[in-house]
Amino acid sequence: MDKLAIFGVILAFVAIGLGYTLEGGVLANLFDLSAFIIVFGGTLGAVMLQATKYQFITALKMLPWVVKPPKHDFSQGIELVKNWAAKVRHDGYLSLENLAIDEKDYFVSKGLNLLVDGSEEQQFFDTMENEILQRRHALNESSQVFHAMGGYSPTLGILGAVLGLIQAMNFIQQPDMLGAGIATAFVATIYGVGFANLIYIPIANKLANLIDEHCRYHQMLAEGMFCILQGDSPNVIDQKLSAYLTEKNNNSLFR
Repeated sequence: MDKLAIFGVILAFVAIGLGYTLEGGVLANLFDLSAFIIVFGGTLGAVMLQATKYQFITALKMLPWVVKPPKHDFSQGIELVKNWAAKVRHDGYLSLENLAIDEKDYFVSKGLNLLVDGSEEQQFFDTMENEILQRRHALNESSQVFHAMGGYSPTLGILGAVLGLIQAMNFIQQPDMLGAGIATAFVATIYGVGFANLIYIPIANKLANLIDEHCRYHQMLAEGMFCILQGDSPNVIDQKLSAYLTEKNNNSLFR
């Protein structure tokens, strides 16, 4: 669970709500169902028109990553590759066959199968590199769904405000109702700008970072398997892959 992301969202909304109330505002005035439907529904419809079905569904599947990102322990990954290398040096490439069958990660399973099948170095390199590039491209395309929502939302907020003002003009002869109508109209603008800058764009940027880490982890595993194909020892593999360790896994980075 990413506590920092959860705390950040709560802090943002609390700060805005607190600042508004300190100026004498009433929080209840910021809740308007019609404005929410216009802004959120319009934004969602626009992005559904823009994205492909695959991109949209993948984006929804990636959304939980924001609060519960996939775990990529680079240190553990290096140890895993070293174990594969030791197994190959002792029992040969066929000893990886059962591991490839049981492996749930499609990328890892594919790499291990290439080793078992006696793939040539260039073939292995090209296959795994293409797999990483295609995966990164597909995930980045899906994360752009939230960037698009961040772009459409403010515009839909303005549209909601204009629609609200048109409705408010029906009460031009009733000043009390006119004021309330105008206030409601501007809530749509708040929703549009707020959703974009507090939710959609941060989500898109967060997913971009997580995608980078996800692909970098698999790139490390692919490089490790390539080292196995070249006949490197576990110690040599450890030295080559240690560069992938970040401050999260290696506290010596900033020493």
